[in-house]
Amino acid sequence: MTVHASRKPVNVRTKSPPLRFGVLGCADIAWKRTLPALRQLSGVELVAVASRDRAKAKRFCAEFGGVPVTGYAGLLEMPEVDAVYVALPAALHHPWALRALEAGKHVMVEKPLATRLAQTREMVEQALDRGLWLTENFSFLHHPLHARVRSLLDGGAVGEPLVFTSAFGIPPRWGDDIRYRADLGGGALLDVGTYPLRAAQAFLDAELDLLGSVLRIDRERQIDLGGSALLCSADGVSVELTFSFQSSYRSTYAMWGTEGRLTVERGFSLPGDMTARIRVERQGRAEEIAVPPCDQFAAAIRAFAGAVRDHEDFKAHSRDLLRQAELVEAISGRAHRVTVSPLAAADPRNSGG
Repeated sequence: MTVHASRKPVNVRTKSPPLRFGVLGCADIAWKRTLPALRQLSGVELVAVASRDRAKAKRFCAEFGGVPVTGYAGLLEMPEVDAVYVALPAALHHPWALRALEAGKHVMVEKPLATRLAQTREMVEQALDRGLWLTENFSFLHHPLHARVRSLLDGGAVGEPLVFTSAFGIPPRWGDDIRYRADLGGGALLDVGTYPLRAAQAFLDAELDLLGSVLRIDRERQIDLGGSALLCSADGVSVELTFSFQSSYRSTYAMWGTEGRLTVERGFSLPGDMTARIRVERQGRAEEIAVPPCDQFAAAIRAFAGAVRDHEDFKAHSRDLLRQAELVEAISGRAHRVTVSPLAAADPRNSGG
């Protein structure tokens, strides 16, 4: 398994007609990151935005283009839409992504792809049957930072890998955030917890087995507020993952080996104008390697459009989707659960990140 980062320019090839996108949902991530990235790309085009609230759809279209559509079903009926970006609450990913596939659309879904392994299997089977491309939008994998990390590790920067550690945590959000709603697929594991797990799989080529996990369950909301998991590769590399909705901001991963340690302190949510940094420590000496800024959302859209246009093999990618879903379900299903006091919401001005 490899990291699919790229150093190519932002623009996608334009020999073919543009890949025409429709958007389901008016989430913050679409407004702040995905649609600004899509707008800067050639070879792709936004043609429609759907929301149950027409005013929201009109606001998005006024900013980014396309036509507003009231309700999600209407967008799926549009013949001019080639691909659908699903930016809905997690519990709605499966039904609407599946309907998009059934309508013959390629689909990019915000993480998690689905909230259950069985749902992921159904979506993958539908994409395979119809010859369509389906992906889970882990945009961080497409930042050149991680390709540089992979190159360093392959070159022996830390010697033989022994332990991979990763953590992703965010402070409490303001008010009744959808991340806190069990009926909408809320919880830290399905949100921030998916990133460290996906990173571990990207940098360790061997299959990972779950050894144990812990989840802290909010007594009132009945969602997990955070937890940890311990996994192991077939060749004995330990994987230690931590995730949280209750912490100060942290977004990091590290590989510790026989000859050194490599650390990335801002691994999953790099702004498009931020220089990434890799720290390599060997025998008491430290080196910091800078990686130029990159809009990882633009890179992810470019990769998705390229996969569709080039008819890339979805079977290989489908195995990554299924393995991620299998491990998430195992972490949840086998976890030692500890009930904790309800999460106290905080002012978003103090959220950091």
